[in-house]
Amino acid sequence: MKKGDLSKVIEDTAKWRVLDQTLAEVRGKLADMPPEELETLIEEAVASTIAATHIGPH
Repeated sequence: MKKGDLSKVIEDTAKWRVLDQTLAEVRGKLADMPPEELETLIEEAVASTIAATHIGPH
């Protein structure tokens, strides 16, 4: 192992843990949302992100 490799592993692990916790929190908040409403919310978020980044369909 090179110097800093362990630190990188720990940093990556911490990032994955935060992502996992965030996903669990979001899933909990969206559990009671009707599927159609969730689909609309996702479509609006994707459209907004595409518009903001000027990425068009390929």
